[in-house]
Amino acid sequence: MVRRIGRLVTVLAGGLAAGVLSFGLAGAAKAAPKPPPAGVDITGEGLGQPLRLRADTHPAHVVAVIDQVNFLGRTGQAAGPKAANLGPKYTVVVLVGDTPKQTYDLYPKAVGGPRVYRPAKQPDARKTSAGWFLGRLSMSETLRTAGVPLERQFDTVSGGVGGGERVIPEDALNPAKDIDEALGELQRLLLLNVAVMLTITFGLAGIALLIRRRTR
Repeated sequence: MVRRIGRLVTVLAGGLAAGVLSFGLAGAAKAAPKPPPAGVDITGEGLGQPLRLRADTHPAHVVAVIDQVNFLGRTGQAAGPKAANLGPKYTVVVLVGDTPKQTYDLYPKAVGGPRVYRPAKQPDARKTSAGWFLGRLSMSETLRTAGVPLERQFDTVSGGVGGGERVIPEDALNPAKDIDEALGELQRLLLLNVAVMLTITFGLAGIALLIRRRTR
């Protein structure tokens, strides 16, 4: 009798463990889909055709270019520098997969420091306000390294904002958002699996205690 109950417990534990494992793998597959790669398209002075950069082929360049626009606040200045003081203009379109999400006009050679203009009309039709922002001091070198024909600057400070407050608005584009969400789902799934395993463990312990009492 005791042997039969022991075998039953073993079979039950194996079945539950296999079920939890299969549930975990299936859940992980659903919770962590492969996010589409981010990318940027750059057009402007000196570029005969758009400069197309994708995360799967130029990850460092894509991240660096997006970093030039991902700190902008909700509202910027209504008026920018005079047209004569802006210098060459480069339009950056940020994509997720093949879908354009945001567009910005960058002026790395503007008098008084780099400038960024965010148009009110965005490719993803989200609501935003047009505005001018002080850009990062590294804008010119970042664009040059990515392939834009600009003269090299040796006095560029790495990173930094030309001015203003560094604020990441809720509606700012974050190409890693899909990855973060997938990791969050995977973490919750793992916690659920741990809870299930603990339940199985306590259940088996209770069965073993019951068997021990009956065999005395």
